[in-house]
Amino acid sequence: MVRLYWQAVLDPETAAEVLALLDAATKADGVSPVSDHARMRLRATDEGPSWHVLARDDTGRLAGYAHLEPAVEGPAVAELAVRPELRQQGIGTDLLSAIIERTVEPDTEKLRVWSHGRHPGALRLARRFRFRRARELWRMRLDFDGEPPRPELPEGVRLRPFEVGRDEAAVVAVNNRAFSWHPEQGGWTEADLRDRQAEDWFDPEGFLLAVRTEPDGTERLLGFHWTKVHAGDDPVGEVYVLGVDPETQGGGLGKALTLAGLHHLRARGLPAVILYVESDNEAAIAVYSRLGFRHFDSDIQWAH
Repeated sequence: MVRLYWQAVLDPETAAEVLALLDAATKADGVSPVSDHARMRLRATDEGPSWHVLARDDTGRLAGYAHLEPAVEGPAVAELAVRPELRQQGIGTDLLSAIIERTVEPDTEKLRVWSHGRHPGALRLARRFRFRRARELWRMRLDFDGEPPRPELPEGVRLRPFEVGRDEAAVVAVNNRAFSWHPEQGGWTEADLRDRQAEDWFDPEGFLLAVRTEPDGTERLLGFHWTKVHAGDDPVGEVYVLGVDPETQGGGLGKALTLAGLHHLRARGLPAVILYVESDNEAAIAVYSRLGFRHFDSDIQWAH
C-alpha cells in the first residue's frame, strides 16, 4: 500500500531521494527511466508546469516516482519509475492511474507516457490501460574500431568550442530553426540551454560550433555538434544534439560535424558512442548507418 503525493517543487532532501531511486532503476535496467529534462526539473526552485508524483510506503520510504509535464499545445507527457526491489506490487499501476485520472478526458488523446527501453513492466502497463504505440525513438551505437574518417568542412567554415556567456543566443536560434518540427528539441530558450550547462557532464570543449566569418567581419553560426559523456562503470559518448541551420543544409556540414564530434569523443578514450533518432527519420538513420551506427534499443512513447 502506497500513498501518492503531488508536488510542484522538491526540497533538496526529497530531490536526492528521487535521484537515488532513479539511479537504482538505471543500474537495474541499463537505461534511465526518465529523460534529462525530468532530472533537471528535480532541482528546479520555481513552480513550473511540471509535477512530481511521489509514492511512499507505510514506512515513508520512496517506492516510486513519476514526472508529469502537463499539456500546453499537445498531450501531457509522463515518465515513471519504481524502486527495483518493490516492483510487481502495483506501485506503477497506482502512479499511472493517478496520472490518467488527472489528464485524460473521454475520446481525446491527452496523455503520452515514455517507456525508456523495452521494459516488460512498461509493456504490461500499456496493455492494461489500453495505450497505443505513438512514437519510437531509436538508440543507435557505434563501437570504435580505429579512428573515424577525418571531417571535411565546407570551404570557409571552421570549428571552435562553445564559449559560455557568448554563444547561447546563436545556438538557440540555430537549434530552433533546425528542430522547429521536434516536440522536445524545438522551441528552446536560453534558460533551457543554461540549465544544461549547469549539469555535471557539461563540457564546452565537447560542444563544437561550425562558424564562418562573413564579409562584414561578423561571425555566423552554421551548425553545432554538442557531445556528452556518460561516466560510470560503462562510460560511453553521446551525440547529444546535432543541429545544422536549414539555410546551410545539403553541403555536407552535418556529416562533417558528426565526424568532428566522434573524433573528440574518441580522443577522450571512450570505446563507443550512442545517439537517439526518430525511428521514422529514414534519411538520418541512413547517414548514421553508413558511419557504422547500429540500432540496439528503443524508447517507446505510449498514447492514451
